[in-house]
Amino acid sequence: MNERPENQRPILVARAAFVPDEEMVAWLASAHAEQLALCDELEEIADSLPANVNKQKCIYAAKALMPMIQALHRYEETVLFPRVQQRNGADSQGETLSRLRYEHLEDEGYAEELTETLLKLGSDDPVNVEAVGYMLRGFFEGMRRHIAFERTHLLKDFVN
Repeated sequence: MNERPENQRPILVARAAFVPDEEMVAWLASAHAEQLALCDELEEIADSLPANVNKQKCIYAAKALMPMIQALHRYEETVLFPRVQQRNGADSQGETLSRLRYEHLEDEGYAEELTETLLKLGSDDPVNVEAVGYMLRGFFEGMRRHIAFERTHLLKDFVN
């Protein structure tokens, strides 16, 4: 999994302590909104298969996907997760945070594969459109579930 060495944990908790709750929640809400908008774009691409694919939309989505996912995951893992542990006790949310870290690894691997596929689709390289549709739907549905889980299980403590 994406575990940090024990000697780095105090640094992450200290970094998280300097970000006000309101700023953290606002950043995360904005990042989630961007991510959900990208999910909507991916859904439009899936719905357009096989005959009405917007190639530019595929290329845009491919170029946006990895940087967006990686930036969001790094923020969560270095700011949000340590703050959750700080507020609720180190062991309180351990299983939840481990699950989310694991999902981050899975999502990043999936996003990398999806990026390659979207670039092929956008440049008229041959692809199995049925497999692409399945891949797109699996990714954006998983991302939407992940965001909903985070909102329900992590952000509830920060929003009054």
